[in-house]
Amino acid sequence: MQLRRVAVLGGGPGGLYAARLLKLAHPTCEVTVHEQGDPDTTFGFGVGLAAGTQRRLEAADPDTLRDLAAAGLRHDMTLQVGDDRVRVRNDRLIGVARTELLTILARHAEKAGVALEFGRRRAAGDLDADVVVAADGVSSATREAGPFGSRVDVGRGLYLWCATDITLPDAVFAPVETEHGVFVTHAYPYSGGRSTFLIETDGRTWRRAGFDATTAATPADASDEVSLRFLERIFAEQLRGNPLIGNRTRWLQFRTVHCDRWSDRNTVLLGDAAHTAHFSVGSGTKLAMEDAIALVEALRDEPGTGAAFARYEEVRRPAVERMQELSRRSRLWWESFPSRLDLPAARLMVAYMSRAGNVPLDRLAGTAPEVVAAALEQYAGAPASAGNPTDWVLDRPLSHGDLRFPNRTVDVDGLATLDVGVDDPWSDAGDALVEQARRGGGAGCRITGPPDRAALLTRLDVAERIRRETGALVVVEGSATFRDDLAAGLVSGRTDLVSLTGEAA
Repeated sequence: MQLRRVAVLGGGPGGLYAARLLKLAHPTCEVTVHEQGDPDTTFGFGVGLAAGTQRRLEAADPDTLRDLAAAGLRHDMTLQVGDDRVRVRNDRLIGVARTELLTILARHAEKAGVALEFGRRRAAGDLDADVVVAADGVSSATREAGPFGSRVDVGRGLYLWCATDITLPDAVFAPVETEHGVFVTHAYPYSGGRSTFLIETDGRTWRRAGFDATTAATPADASDEVSLRFLERIFAEQLRGNPLIGNRTRWLQFRTVHCDRWSDRNTVLLGDAAHTAHFSVGSGTKLAMEDAIALVEALRDEPGTGAAFARYEEVRRPAVERMQELSRRSRLWWESFPSRLDLPAARLMVAYMSRAGNVPLDRLAGTAPEVVAAALEQYAGAPASAGNPTDWVLDRPLSHGDLRFPNRTVDVDGLATLDVGVDDPWSDAGDALVEQARRGGGAGCRITGPPDRAALLTRLDVAERIRRETGALVVVEGSATFRDDLAAGLVSGRTDLVSLTGEAA
């Protein structure tokens, strides 16, 4: 396709990267980035680029990736609960300052011949262009003004972004119990001698701490200093006595954006304007830059914008929806995180890594064998033998009250059956299932439901609630195809026993 003029709305990572790739693919095309903000003002702190994203950037634009990798900082991951901590090697992940990321992307865009316009708000309909790429963020004015069928789901938990002037040795996940409730940090180092500190909590704890009042009193262009001073005290160990740094930092609830369609006439949505995924899977920059690669390829190969936009969405939507489902499960897990603080750190790390069904137990055993070995010993009370960890987990005996089971796949008679069809185990519908299990009493309950993997993962989460909140013996039914998920559920404390059925439908 021959393009004469392209306008990009938004000077974030996705917009700048799309502009560069478009100019490289269409050298005679006039490509302009319109960013309403000042070039010297940006918000946010560090950005993470995972190994898979780096491979895609390498294939699309090795020059840009080389500079990003040089500016970034690689790190492993530590989970700490009190004095108990475990570490997982993950140094393929790069943390880079958002300011440096944008500087590099802007420099490469200009090097390719892209024009950058700052300090002026532009609307898609006002621009004379063959294609308008709307990369104007989670609050996209383009999306809200257009027929994109958008909807926004708001999470229950609260979080805030801040930073500190130290370089942490690892990414750190650490909960702290206070008189108000539990706060947990997701912190990681990035270039420039700083580390991002993302801190989250549940609504009840947030209100008990008085942060509903401080949020209401904080102007839109300021940071919630009361919250920051409180949080730097409770996370003093991780911060090594350093203060937290805000940048329009305030408590927020995560907004997951969905759109029925990503394009309208000559306008196409990209990145957070079209979709968002929870920060706990580190996906915002990743999705935007991978969107840019797919969009430019479609515009290069298809004969017209309609066909190009259709191909772009056909290619990207499955990957985005998969990431959104992973992030939904991850968000729900973090929102319910305080209930798991009784688990030792190694088992909690297995629970964390398997929370969304993205990291099988055997794969984790391959990348973090010492962590999985510790978790299995904590789970079973004996060191694990060599061989397949899933087989070993399923073959462990269980004592539950006066009951004894030779392994974790024993059929149990006399259990009440709960057929689970909910999407959110912590919703009102999930509460009703817990209450139903509580009223049932008896020997315990068997959790059944549809045969697909997504439904199984949800059953495991429902089972975890019932097990923790009622003390009942819980058996989760699932296809033998998903033995690894069921084994991870056992080690993570989501269920007591499993019932293996035939192959999944």
